[in-house]
Amino acid sequence: MLNSVKKLLGDSQKRKIKNYEQIVNDINQLESVMETLSDDELRQKTVAFQHMLQNGKTVEDIKVEAFAVVREAAKRVLGLRHYDVQLIGGLVLLEGNIAEMPTGEGKTLVSSLPTYVRALEKKGVHVITVNDYLAKRDKELIGRVHEFLGLTVGLNMSQMESIDKKRAYEADITYGIGTEFGFDYLRDNMASSKAEQVQRPFHFAIIDEIDSVLIDEAKTPLIIAGKKSSSSDFHHLCAKVMKTFQDTLHYTYDAETKACNFTEDGITKIEDLFDIDNLYDLEHQTLYHYMIQALRAHVAFQLDVDYIIEDEKIMLVDIFTGRIMDGRSLSDGLHQALEAKEGLPITDENQTQASITIQNFFRMYPALSGMTGTAKTEEKEFNRVYNMEVISIPTNRPILREDKKDVVYITADAKYKAVCAEVMNIHKKERPILIGTMSILQSETVARYLDEANLPYQLLNAKSAEQEADLIALAGKKGKITIATNMAGRGTDILLEKGVHELGGLHVIGTERHESRRVDNQLKGRAGRQGDPGSSQFFLSLEDEMIQRYAGEDVEKLKKSLKIDENGLILNNKIYDLINRTQLICEGSHFSMREYNLKLDDVINDQRNVVYKLRNNLLNEEVNMIEIVIPMIKNTLTVIAKDHLLEGMLPEEWDFTRLVEDLKAVLSTEEIPALSANNVHSAEDLQELLKDTLTSYIERVNALESDADAQQVLRQISLHFLDSGWTSHLSAMQHLKEGIGLRQYQQEDPARLYQKEGFEIFLHTFSHFEKEVALYLARYITVPQNI
Repeated sequence: MLNSVKKLLGDSQKRKIKNYEQIVNDINQLESVMETLSDDELRQKTVAFQHMLQNGKTVEDIKVEAFAVVREAAKRVLGLRHYDVQLIGGLVLLEGNIAEMPTGEGKTLVSSLPTYVRALEKKGVHVITVNDYLAKRDKELIGRVHEFLGLTVGLNMSQMESIDKKRAYEADITYGIGTEFGFDYLRDNMASSKAEQVQRPFHFAIIDEIDSVLIDEAKTPLIIAGKKSSSSDFHHLCAKVMKTFQDTLHYTYDAETKACNFTEDGITKIEDLFDIDNLYDLEHQTLYHYMIQALRAHVAFQLDVDYIIEDEKIMLVDIFTGRIMDGRSLSDGLHQALEAKEGLPITDENQTQASITIQNFFRMYPALSGMTGTAKTEEKEFNRVYNMEVISIPTNRPILREDKKDVVYITADAKYKAVCAEVMNIHKKERPILIGTMSILQSETVARYLDEANLPYQLLNAKSAEQEADLIALAGKKGKITIATNMAGRGTDILLEKGVHELGGLHVIGTERHESRRVDNQLKGRAGRQGDPGSSQFFLSLEDEMIQRYAGEDVEKLKKSLKIDENGLILNNKIYDLINRTQLICEGSHFSMREYNLKLDDVINDQRNVVYKLRNNLLNEEVNMIEIVIPMIKNTLTVIAKDHLLEGMLPEEWDFTRLVEDLKAVLSTEEIPALSANNVHSAEDLQELLKDTLTSYIERVNALESDADAQQVLRQISLHFLDSGWTSHLSAMQHLKEGIGLRQYQQEDPARLYQKEGFEIFLHTFSHFEKEVALYLARYITVPQNI
């Protein structure tokens, strides 16, 4: 059945490529025509296309001629001609899909085609790269082609002034890194005026290395935070307590999902140590929060794997790239819990003011496309989350790299000794070698083994990131041995020194299977670029982290039947089935986690959309604030009635004194009629009694419509209350998310619980916001000069 499905999918891809090839033939037929045009005539094509689009033609109608124009412009400006396969890649991107193209196939040039076509619509195109260096490089390179054709090109960088950012976004095409576009979106939705906002509505984006941006970075939300003081002593105390806790006895930890919880014994121990009755009482919520963060820091984060210490500071490491995430910190006290664990000075905590996940940010683009060398393994996720198809583009030159069969050893020690022997053997032939590792810790372990064998090497990991360009430049030279974490996996070119081709090219050694085949393929792809010779091989052991974490029990059962040689090499072929199956399970687990987290974030995303829509409305100075606040007054009165006229109680039991006080606070200038159990038996009775009072008050509010000062005051105060309420709401939702896993005994789906209770919290937050505005307005009407 599976083979039939694969065949159908394969046939579908072939049909698509065939269709693209026919369009490429049409583009090629125009090449000789384009060559006869002068530069000005070629440039005039841009004006003609824009005119056609404004008069009812579509992108589909102009794409063939537009691609031919870009190809000719690239020939004249860069001296580069798009290959047919690059034209196919451009067509895939234009349709809003993913072009899978191996490293070295010229993806940057491919992007010039759809970028030009969609920029003709004058709505802005964003080209997303993985770092600032590539954004600047691509803008300067491909931007020359687009500027030659009369389009404007901008560069969006961090630390730029607002005026420069606005100018960059007003350009037809804007280059930058994805996180900066996301942070600009959040900042725009914290702006105090329209003039401070820099972005315009999203239109079309092309993401380079799309799998890195949309999958690897998907687990880390974009957060803008303000500082709040930390309880340094409390963090240190909780870290000290945590060191006395024992795995399984006091807490459980799922290495697969990185979820951790206290056991009954653990809860009892905390209650005894802090002399409290019930850890889950509302009054002990802060203690629980500090303790659960201390637990996470203790068991889910490992030094020199997830973070390093530099100048007495915790520096987070991206496990997928191996790079330090400069300027990034963990939120909600987890960063401080790590500092306490390591005995470092405690910094101020971050309080989230605005946040969005990478997934929900990019899903706001009406059209999205991307390029990468490794996306096919994640095709299901791209399709389900982003509705994008992955199309494998044929290579311009055949791939000559030899990918050798994995070798598996019984122990990690045997594996590293075998790596040394392999390095020694290839080093004698003067071929350059790249050794890929999973973490800083593992890269340093490999280095120790090479030291013992007296093998010279250069080490590239997050601790030596500043020398990355220099180290990579040397990695393709004769006899050079480079040990690297995943940071050497992409975005860096290893160029072969003259004479290395004849020796067999670069040899890549993997020291462990990654938890994704995609990252393994990226490492292999460092060799054999653009038709170069090269080879790769993975050296594994049954003690490797992925195998231990996901297949530990299976390995123990299998060990008895394994044949092992004198060097610890496993000779049974069935071990490969186990490893391949384990990696697939691991990929599925990560996908499920991302899908679950996205389900949770969709809840807050819906709430964010409501708040940001209202906020943008408040920023619009043409909007009449009176029309916004009158419904708030009425909603607040409804909530007051509901709070006081409680169901299940007799009218005689209702507190009419408090009710009148609350009504007076909102209807400040009016006399409240006498209210008692004699004349109020329901909310409807109250509404009828207040009818004239409310009408009179609304007339006073309407009188402010022509008062420009009052309009501005109401606008600013509404923004203030909305922003402070949203900040508190984000904190409440984070605490809800933390506690939701503890309540699985209710036999209810945690995601549904989060959605249901999150909605209730949101209603409360919004009601509180409306009440604050209504109360402020009441005070303003009474004494405007003092407010």
